[in-house]
Amino acid sequence: MNIANFIQFLATLFWLAFAGLIILIIMRAAKQRPTKRLSTLLIIAATIAILLTVVGAGLVFIEPYESGVVVTILAEGGMRPQPLSAGLHWIVPFVERVERYPISRQTYTMARTATEGEIYGDDSVESRTADGQRIFVDASVIYAIDPAKVLDIHRTWQKRYDSDLVRPQARGIVRDVVSQYRVEEAVSTKRFEMSSLITENLRKKLAENGLILVDFVMRDITFTDEYAQSIEQKQIAEQQALQAKFVVEQKRQEAEQARQVAQGQADAAVIAAKGEAEARLIQAEAEAKALEYIANVLRQNPLLLQYEYIQRLSPNISVMLLPNDNPFLLPLPTP
Repeated sequence: MNIANFIQFLATLFWLAFAGLIILIIMRAAKQRPTKRLSTLLIIAATIAILLTVVGAGLVFIEPYESGVVVTILAEGGMRPQPLSAGLHWIVPFVERVERYPISRQTYTMARTATEGEIYGDDSVESRTADGQRIFVDASVIYAIDPAKVLDIHRTWQKRYDSDLVRPQARGIVRDVVSQYRVEEAVSTKRFEMSSLITENLRKKLAENGLILVDFVMRDITFTDEYAQSIEQKQIAEQQALQAKFVVEQKRQEAEQARQVAQGQADAAVIAAKGEAEARLIQAEAEAKALEYIANVLRQNPLLLQYEYIQRLSPNISVMLLPNDNPFLLPLPTP
């Protein structure tokens, strides 16, 4: 409770005391009892009540979130040239009065849902796009009164600035901007651009009338039932096309994987055959070199072969009998 309200409260109490004293005086007078002392109290109570009433009517406390317009018959135009800022002020009692205007942020919502907007029922902005489609825009306008233009607001709009200024201007600008875009652009690719254009146009229009636009919020965009069904069918077709494309791509990847597996197996077979051929070639070269070496040794030692033959017959045979008519298996060396 601020001091102005406190003084008015005290004035009310003294007026109640004044009324009570009058009743008490009447009752004592009816019983023929003395009322002189009560009459003195009555005069004192009346004096204090009148004084407090006058002071309370002259003191005005403006809250930090308010600005006050002093309506008076003492100034040209019926208003003081400067609004009252936050704090305690004095006005001429019973000659001047104060109209309070909030300078904090306010929100005006236009929504399709009955209980969300400032007006009960469907209050969304019905608009037509460049290709003739009907859409419904839910939006909120966040704004504030310019403290320097409170007098203009009071002179032009009074307390009707939200319903007679913010609402019609916002609805008109939304319709004008939406008409510049096709429905696909409004709901997807150009939605941010459209919202920005609405914000700029609305900011200029409100500023011309003493309001500051804080933000324009495009809450939602809805369609007619027929167009919503067509969009749903289109999305289903697109999903089916994407699914078919996915299946084709999956099959292609499976075929490519099988081809790569076959290619890998073929490459492995080639590598194995090549390795086997190289091994056989190396073995053949080694055998050839071994035979060449043996041939060289035999040329240098012709009796080595007979020696090796005899050595391999049997290590236990010391005497061997042969028929007298059989030749020697190997020619014996002659002296």
